[in-house]
Amino acid sequence: MLRVENLTKVYPNGTQALNNVSFEVADGEFLAVIGLSGSGKSTLLRCINRLIEPTSGKIYWNDIDVTAAKGTEIRKIRRQIGMVFQQFNLVKRSSVYTNVMSGRLGYLDTIPSLLHAFSSSDHAKAMANLEQVGLSEKVHVRVDSLSGGQQQRVGIARALMQDPKLFLADEPVASLDPVLAHSILKYLEMLNKERGITVLCSLHFLDLVHRYATRAIALKDGELVFKGLPKEIDDAQFKAIYGQEAERVTII
Repeated sequence: MLRVENLTKVYPNGTQALNNVSFEVADGEFLAVIGLSGSGKSTLLRCINRLIEPTSGKIYWNDIDVTAAKGTEIRKIRRQIGMVFQQFNLVKRSSVYTNVMSGRLGYLDTIPSLLHAFSSSDHAKAMANLEQVGLSEKVHVRVDSLSGGQQQRVGIARALMQDPKLFLADEPVASLDPVLAHSILKYLEMLNKERGITVLCSLHFLDLVHRYATRAIALKDGELVFKGLPKEIDDAQFKAIYGQEAERVTII
């Protein structure tokens, strides 16, 4: 279980990205994080695996205090938390294989990691993960020759190399067209249901939230303004989250 307690983040320039945010995520949930751009969604996800340091509050993963972890302990925690980014965060001039194998570096000692000395079982795992996301035939292709949807699938395969128990997906379909958006979310849904991986996914479109999420939370100006089932987000709740002038948009 993931437990977030009174999480606050204030950036050095004084911007308060999160203000006293608290919620829990049960094992196996697909939780959507919604809200306008700048509401704190990305900051929240990046605080969970300590890519961003919280100003105050606590984050617990399976009763381990993530916010207090250091050194080897935080490295072990991060092994369990895969992350997928909006802009993919891949080494574009390297091959699909090289990018995917980088997800295994957290399991290597320092010298083997510098030499990228992976085992035969690591290689087999990479090929199996590429097969799962439909990219086994692209293993030696340079990433910058792939479409956006294919690059995001490389990012998913890379995260799977960690054998994660938790997936953080930071607006993974924001830069993709509607067809590809559904394709990527179906992969995350499959991993959630078939592998039991807990998913936290920030999304903009409510129809995607209704289609894929088992539960949702909403942020507005860094504060938690909703938590519950997607179907509970009625017109009044929608306006409270997105503003009175906001209109629902359907992504086909």
